[in-house]
This record gives sequence, structure tokens and C-alpha cells, in this order.
Amino acid sequence: MLKRLSTLLIACAVWALANDTSVAVVPLPVKIERSSGHFRLKHNTLVITDRETMSIGMLLSRCLAPALGYKLKVQDAVHPRDNSIVLVVDPELARLGPEGYVLEVTPRRVTVHASKPAGVFYGTQTLRQLLPPQIFASEPQKGVLWKIPCVRIEDQPRFAWRGALIDVARHFMPKDFILKFIDQLALQKINVFQLHLTDDQGWRLEIRKYPLLTKIGSIRKETRVGRPRDNQGFDGKPHGGFYSQADVKEIVQYASERFINVVPEIEMPGHAQAAIAAYPELGNTGEKLEVRTDWGVNKHIFNVNEKTIRFLQDVLDEVLELFPSRFIHVGGDEVPTDEWKASPEAQARMKELGLANETELHGYFIRRMDQFLTCRGRRLIGWDEILEGGLAPGATVMSWRGVKGGIAAAKTGHDVIMTPTSHTYFDYSQAKDPKEPLAIGGFIPLEKVYQYEPIPPELDAASAVHILGTQGQLWTEYIATPEHLEYMAFPRLTALAEVAWTPAEKKNYESFLERLRVHAQRWRLLNVNFRKFSE
Repeated sequence: MLKRLSTLLIACAVWALANDTSVAVVPLPVKIERSSGHFRLKHNTLVITDRETMSIGMLLSRCLAPALGYKLKVQDAVHPRDNSIVLVVDPELARLGPEGYVLEVTPRRVTVHASKPAGVFYGTQTLRQLLPPQIFASEPQKGVLWKIPCVRIEDQPRFAWRGALIDVARHFMPKDFILKFIDQLALQKINVFQLHLTDDQGWRLEIRKYPLLTKIGSIRKETRVGRPRDNQGFDGKPHGGFYSQADVKEIVQYASERFINVVPEIEMPGHAQAAIAAYPELGNTGEKLEVRTDWGVNKHIFNVNEKTIRFLQDVLDEVLELFPSRFIHVGGDEVPTDEWKASPEAQARMKELGLANETELHGYFIRRMDQFLTCRGRRLIGWDEILEGGLAPGATVMSWRGVKGGIAAAKTGHDVIMTPTSHTYFDYSQAKDPKEPLAIGGFIPLEKVYQYEPIPPELDAASAVHILGTQGQLWTEYIATPEHLEYMAFPRLTALAEVAWTPAEKKNYESFLERLRVHAQRWRLLNVNFRKFSE
């Protein structure tokens, strides 16, 4: 009886701590120990760093300054002192991994220490959330006591890959919004940002060797109104935009300062009509195409001529110069092979290579890109269709058509990112309410996202290690503005961030909602157009 009572009291204490709005941190840390008292930020509070954390300290000071009305002074100092925030790399915390950290708050000082700078950065994101929500305001907040509750937090992520994807090909999103979105990812400890840069409806990346990709391929003459089945026609308005190489460098640098890896996606061999519109010789028919104005799977795909493969590898050469990411995404999904079946050149290539069918030709195409990237020290990643034609040895799979592809890849020793439509496609509807904005279909409410478990029960421990993590997708067929994109992303992406960071056994949906209510105050101050959730 006493044992059961003790267990119940411990459970209640854990729940109460998680629901303490003074520690309303998302995602929920692994271990929180609360004690009495507060540390108070003052005008003369110092941020003390070592050499490896100086840039993190400067960024923290800049983030806090608008609401404080002043910048905290940042110093590189050997010894901590009272009335300071101390950021330090401590190799002895290697047990927490490269992204883990310990955050200690006493009435005298705040200390964030970790084995690597990434961990220190994540500790500062937790620290920001321990302050009153007004700290996220864009102008000085008078009369606020900037108190941080005394606490000891020991924290580390469950998964190494905690991602978010924005499709900027269907609807272009301006650079300033991309930077704003990166700030939200960083606050929620998301560390991968995938940019879907090319598709049938637009090419969004400047490639200097092939300027027509953006001169022609970045602009479509009009856009489908509503869903195709509704037959509402087209809007008659040109839509376009692309990122210059200078823009990309700025985005990548901005993300890097927040410990986010930007993964570029250059679609091939399908989703290619914008590129073929710019350079018709890349197609299978020689037909002069326009940049596509409609949605859905498209029959026009790249041919398999050696010149086209070289063209795409030239594109990747410039991509590699812009994106230091170890992973380079080549799509590989939704590739109808009708044009290859009808093409004498494609059929001759199959015969030359000794391939049995067009599925194997698709596999050959992907393996060529894998070899190219591997020789340059990078890793190919693609959607789960790349499994079908014989998976390239070093390829990583994004399992989107359910979990079967991920299970198959993991069992054969390939790394996997779990991205199933059932839980991680945030272009799907959030509620069965006719007042909701148009969505592509499906229904994924907030609670369903939170309940997601990325490791399928079919995997044993040896195979489960190949599940690198999970990622939320924001496809933009029906998302035309930054405001709409934020509405579809938040708070569902926040729920997935907790799935990816917090140990499964510590998750609690009611606790999450309590903390999310405080987080909503931060979003309002940050001008994030989140969807209201259940109170």
C-alpha cells in the first residue's frame, strides 16, 4: 500500500512540475528539478562565455534586447561571477551527446553547460522560455520583473533528426519569412530545415550555369483555383520568385548560427516540368512545355540521356557549393514512366544497361546521383520510391507513404526519416470545420500528431537505430501566403518537435496543452499566425 502511494505521489509531482507554467518549456526537457527562488535579470547582468560560446552569447543578448530595452554585455571570461549568465563548453558532459545540456538557475547566476556548442545553444532556448512571455516582445516592456525560476534541467534529444520541410516550389515564400520561420524552428529545438526548391510549378534556386532555370522556370502564368475536382479554373495571375545564390548563403548562415542544417531538395527524375520548360532537351518528347499551372502527379519527367544526367550533376555541383549539408535530397517520388516506355532513346538505354524494366531504370538514375554525391563526401536522401528500383548503398529514405518503406529500409541497414502522411503532413486539415482554410485533404488534428511514435514496433533494436528521426511537411499547393503556412504549421509542428525531442515515456498531452497555452503568448508577441487550439 505504501509503495503504491509513493508511486502515485511521485507521478503527481512529475505531472505538477510539467504543468508548472513558470517552467512552460516546449519541447519538454528530460529532467527538471525545481527549487525555491528566482534569478533576476538586471541592466548590469553579464553574459559570460568561453571562446566556443561567444557567438551564442551574442545571439542571446540580441534576442533579449528588444523586450528588455537594453543589451546585456557579453564577456569572454575565465571565472563566473554573480549576476551573470554563464555559457560554457564542458567535455565532461559528453554523456548527454552533442546536443544535450545542463541548465542551472540559482538566485546568484544562471549556468548553461554542454559538451558541444549545439547543446549550449539549446540550453539558451530553454532559458528564453523560462523568462516571462513578454521577453518575446519586439519593443521594451515596462514594469516587467525579468525573473527566472530556480531550476536544474538536464536535457538531451531523443532523435538526431528533428525536421521541418517547406515547399517553396508550388508557392514561393519570401526570404524574410524563411528567416522568421527558422527562428521558430530554433526555439523548438528543430535542427533540420528542408527546402523543396524545384517542382513542376516552379524552379526557385539560381543556377549560374543554366540561367533559364530561373528566367523561365521560376514563373508560371497562372495557378489553379481550388482543387482540380472542383473545376473552378485558374486565377489568371502570374506567380514567381526565386532565391539568388546570395539569398541562399544568407539563409544557410542564419540557420547555421541557430544550429539548423538546411537540406536542399532538387527533384528528379519526376516533378521536372519547370526545368523542362526552360530546357526542352531535358524531356522525353522534345515538346515545348510551359511551367505547370495545375497540381497532381505529372507525366513529364527527365529523360535518361547522359547529357541530362550531366546537366543535373552540374546543377548539384552548384548546390553543393551553396549548401554544406551532408544530406542532399533528390526527391525520387511520383515518377510515372509512360514517357520512358514510349521513348526509343529510353528503351535503347535500358537495353544497353541490361535493365529489365522502367522501375530499374529509375533505380539506375538514382544510383548515378548517389555515386556522384558520395564521391563528393555527401549522402543522397530521397522519398521512399527510391527503394523500388534497387536502393543505392549509401542512400537514406524518407518514408512518406506510410511506414512500410521505412521498415524495409531500416531492416536492410539504411537510415530512415519517418515522414508518414498519417501524422506529419501539415498541409492536411486540422479540423472538420467548413470555416477552415482550404487544405489538400486528409485530417490530422493536433492530438494525433502528439501521439505519433516514430519507431515502428515491427523493428528490433538493431534495426531501430536506423530511424534517425522524424519531420513535418508543409506542401504548398493550397498554401499561398506566409500567414497561411504558419497557420498550418503551428501548433502541430510544435507537437512533432516534442515527439522528436522528449522521451516517449515522459510525453503527456494534457501537460503539453498547459505549456502550449503559455507558448501561445510568445507566438502572439512574435506575430506568428498560429491556429487556436483546444483550451
